[in-house]
Amino acid sequence: MKLATTGPEAFPLGLGCMGMSGVYGPSDEAESVRTIQTAIERGVTFIDTGDFYGMGHNEMLVGRAIAGRRDRVQLSVKFGALRGPDGGWLGTDTRPAAVKTFAAYSLKRLGVEAIDVYRPARLDPAVPIEETVGAIADLVKAGYVRHIGLSEVGVETIRRAQAVHPIADLQIEYSIASRAPEAKIFPALHELGIAATLYGVFSRGLLTGSKVGGKGDFRAFLPRFAGEQRAKNDEVVERLRAFAAKRGMTPAQLAIAWVRAREPGFLPVIGARTVAQLTDALGAVADRMSLSAEDVARVEAIAPTEAIGGARYGADGMRGLDSER
Repeated sequence: MKLATTGPEAFPLGLGCMGMSGVYGPSDEAESVRTIQTAIERGVTFIDTGDFYGMGHNEMLVGRAIAGRRDRVQLSVKFGALRGPDGGWLGTDTRPAAVKTFAAYSLKRLGVEAIDVYRPARLDPAVPIEETVGAIADLVKAGYVRHIGLSEVGVETIRRAQAVHPIADLQIEYSIASRAPEAKIFPALHELGIAATLYGVFSRGLLTGSKVGGKGDFRAFLPRFAGEQRAKNDEVVERLRAFAAKRGMTPAQLAIAWVRAREPGFLPVIGARTVAQLTDALGAVADRMSLSAEDVARVEAIAPTEAIGGARYGADGMRGLDSER
């Protein structure tokens, strides 16, 4: 499949690497590298990272994994989030000088000469999107970036960015549990010929039955994983699991197949941390895993739009999402 009219060709499933750098608790570096390399060997081309994942750790990990394989992957890099030595979040900076500085460090950590898709992770309320995109456009002209992407922004911002430079894709959360982009954002993308890379397809493991781990698992602070909401959501997830089993699918495969059926031109990006998780996810692209219109309707009857309780981030996180305005 192709990311928009200006973007690169990509395998129909991407690999997101954030979870390999501690956000869901401890991870195994050797297994992470094996997972990335196995994904490439099995045809996956789109690899997503961020310069603030593990404060640079994730980019260095990805750089190690793709060494000698660079010509077989497209690297998507997010930037702009500011973090302190304690791992805390300090805000967003997408000023033109910061954009170019972040890119310089990403290129070094990844060990590459160019980034395939470069995107601000969030809209910086202090910087017009035209200035941020203009700075990335300078990097495109200089050969350091190949395509410009966006992340978690709304329709007005998308249109303003597109007026400065062609946008390859918008990265946004979309799943059975998170369907807000269907109302305004997806129609705008289709109109403008912009693709989407869809993360959170498993709703951070909620839809696959994953439990919050130990220290460092930030899901402990997310409304969907806490208290009464988690108990309510588990009931919906169990019904989805039962439907998947009848259909000969795992919960992960059902979640991916539903997204692919709803938006076949967009690219699901899966946060697999192990080869086993990756293998499970790759099973969803087999022809027999395609969902019919009747299957999709049954899934949505089990989990209608408001079935999953709790916002996808805490209050502060939701306030920072231009896509939710």
